[in-house]
Amino acid sequence: MNAALLQATPSVVLPAPCPVITSERLMLRPHRLEDATAIADSLSDFKVARMLARIRQPYHRQDALDWLVSHASGALPDWMLAITAGDDRHIGLVSLESRPTRFGSNTWRLGYWLNRNHWDRGYMTEAVAATLEQFFRYLPDATISSGAFADNLASLNIQKKLGFRIVDANQVFSLARNRMVPHVETLLVPEDFRPTAAIRP
Repeated sequence: MNAALLQATPSVVLPAPCPVITSERLMLRPHRLEDATAIADSLSDFKVARMLARIRQPYHRQDALDWLVSHASGALPDWMLAITAGDDRHIGLVSLESRPTRFGSNTWRLGYWLNRNHWDRGYMTEAVAATLEQFFRYLPDATISSGAFADNLASLNIQKKLGFRIVDANQVFSLARNRMVPHVETLLVPEDFRPTAAIRP
């Protein structure tokens, strides 16, 4: 591990408020309360929820509303972007949350998920790449941590394509599976980022 990555930054630098980002096929925007039904439809699918640590099953519309109340207001510094395609319907999420870690206090945690009906189209790579490209415009020195359960090869492949490196492995509890699951931790520094989706101005 590069020693520079282990040096703590004195304080967390905050990005701009959650933006609207347009990529080749997608629009990413701040969440709205009316996204609750679409979020519940996606996260009540066990094949989606099993790849996420903090989503329990069953997952209901009220669970989505409870989450949206704290995240749709824009009061938090984190980016919680709704992924939409075509008709502005919510089909997934890309998030960047401030998470001070051993890599420094200016480290942000990347998370994402996509409705299963939209898998295998390259949407997730496009959405994450567009989000990170925009994020690095505001915070060019930020470090991004992420990871995935070891059996989520699709997610790990997305991270590898974008320049993330594997830095650790551990066990993380999955609410949906109700057990500890092997987990791979990854890290992205700005100079390793390989964007694959252009953002229209």
